[in-house]
Amino acid sequence: MTSTHKIFNVAVIVAALGYFVDVYDLILFSIVRVASLKDLGLVGDELTNTGINLLNVQMIGMLLGGIIWGILGDKRGRLSVLFLTILMYSLANILNGMVTNLPQYYLCRFFAGLGLAGELGVGITLVSEVMSKETRGYGTTIVSSIGIAGAVIGFLVAEQFNWRVAYYFGGGMGIMLLALRVLMYESGMYAKTKVSNVKRGNFMSLFNNKKRFVKYIKCILIGVPVWYIIGILVTLAPEFASEKAFSIKGDVLAGKAVMYHYIGASIGAFLTGVYSQYVKSRKKALLYSLISLSIILVAFFLSSGSTNVWFYFLLLILGIPNGYWSVFVTTASEQFGTNLRATVTTTVPNFVRGATVAVTTTFNYLKADTFGIVGAAIAVGVVVMALAIYSAVTIEETYHKDLDYYEVG
Repeated sequence: MTSTHKIFNVAVIVAALGYFVDVYDLILFSIVRVASLKDLGLVGDELTNTGINLLNVQMIGMLLGGIIWGILGDKRGRLSVLFLTILMYSLANILNGMVTNLPQYYLCRFFAGLGLAGELGVGITLVSEVMSKETRGYGTTIVSSIGIAGAVIGFLVAEQFNWRVAYYFGGGMGIMLLALRVLMYESGMYAKTKVSNVKRGNFMSLFNNKKRFVKYIKCILIGVPVWYIIGILVTLAPEFASEKAFSIKGDVLAGKAVMYHYIGASIGAFLTGVYSQYVKSRKKALLYSLISLSIILVAFFLSSGSTNVWFYFLLLILGIPNGYWSVFVTTASEQFGTNLRATVTTTVPNFVRGATVAVTTTFNYLKADTFGIVGAAIAVGVVVMALAIYSAVTIEETYHKDLDYYEVG
C-alpha cells in the first residue's frame, strides 16, 4: 500500500478513537479510585495505600506491555497488534466493572495496563507509515488531540454514573471500535520488511549501539516533563493548594484539576502538531513547548495566596504546552528504522510513564527531608526540564525524513 496524502483516513480515525478509549481508561482509575475501593469495603489509609499499589500494578503491566507489543508490532505487524491491544484493555475494563474483591481488581488493572501500553505506540507507527512525510504530522496530531480528550470524558462519565458503569462504558467503546478492523490495511513499509532478511523487533539492538542508545534515551527524556506535571503537580493539586503550600482560597478538587489540565492538553496537542507542520520542524515545536512550559511553571510556583479559579486556570494553561506529547511520540517514531519503529514508539512513552516512579520517589524523598512540597517540586522540575530541553536541542530533526529504511547492526 502506498502512502496517502489524506489527513482523515481510516488509520488515523481508528488510532485516534483507540487512543481516546486508552486515555479514558488510564485516567478513569484515578478518578474512581476512592469510590470503587470504598465499595469494596476499604476505609481510611487503606484507600490511599491500596490505590497506590493498584497504580503500581497497572504501571508494571504497562512497562511489560510496552516491550511486548512493540516487539510484536515489528515482528507480526502493526494492524493485528493494534486491535489485540484494544481488545485486551476493553475486556479488562468490562471485567473491572464486575470485581467484588481486591485480588480481582489487581488482576484487572494489570491486564488493563498490559493492553493500554500498546495502543498509542503501534497506532502512531501505523499512521506514520501509511501517510506521506508531508502529512503524517497532521495524522499523529489528530490521534493525540482526540485521544487526550478521553480524560475529560472519563471525568464527566464518572461524575454522572456509578464507577462500575464508567468501566463498562469504556470497555463498550473499545469493543465497538473493533468493528472497524475490516476497513484497515497494513503498512506498506512494514510489508516490505516481511520479505527481507532484516531482523525485526530486536529490543536489545537499542542497547548494543552507542549512537542508537543515546538517541533512544534522549527520546525518553524529552517526554518526562509531561508526566512530572501530571504525576506531581496535577495529581497532587489539592496538596499544593493547601495551607502547607500555596494557601489557595477555595476548594481544589483532584478530579477537576485533572479535567482542566487535560482540556488544555487536548488543545495543546492540536496546536503543537499544527505548529510543527507549519514551521516544518519537530525540534522547533518541542523547544517552543518546553520553553513555554518552563515559563508557565514559574507562574504556577508563584501562585501562593491566589483563588481556586486562578489555580485551575494555571493547570489548564499548563496543559497547552504539555500537549507536546503528540509531537514527542511522532519524533520518537521518526528517529528509527521500520524494523525497530514499533518497538521504539511503543516502549518510549511507556518508559516515560515508568520514569514517573523515579520522579515521584525523588520528589517524596526531598519533600520529607528539608525542601517541603513546593521546594521538592521545583528541584525535580528544574532537572527534568533541563534534561528535556538539552535532548530536544541535540536530537535529530526528522520532519522531512523518509521513514522507509532499516536499522542495521
